[in-house]
Amino acid sequence: MVDTLTPAQRSERMSRIRSRDTKPEIALRQALHRLGFRFRVRDTKLPGKPDVVLTKYKTAIFVHGCFWHRHPGCKVATTPKSNTEFWTDKFSRNVARDERVTSQLEELGWCVIVAWECEVDTPSKAGATAMQFASLLKQSPPGFAGVTCE
Repeated sequence: MVDTLTPAQRSERMSRIRSRDTKPEIALRQALHRLGFRFRVRDTKLPGKPDVVLTKYKTAIFVHGCFWHRHPGCKVATTPKSNTEFWTDKFSRNVARDERVTSQLEELGWCVIVAWECEVDTPSKAGATAMQFASLLKQSPPGFAGVTCE
């Protein structure tokens, strides 16, 4: 399929894609708040500026877009047919950065959880995901190190 937009129109449209306060992020934050969790948003003191930081549990939550961060097996994680080399390179850099940031946080003793966009894109899905996170977090003491958070 050929792009029907001019390069200027495509640039304008792409510039409107948000990097923070997305609908999935807000839905997850609201669900966590309803469950009694208090958190920081995009703590700039931590590597990667996690979307949600639960300092009491020493846990960082990232809400990754399935397209941009290549959610394995997700139907949204497609590769555009035009300019494929650019997109493949872009996606691999995103995934490499995600891995690097996760390693940095884990070295600092933080637990890292990734919530995928397709898992929290509606309030009901966000609520279910938040409940899973809550059970994981509440079964372990604050600052836990031996729990796999994925």
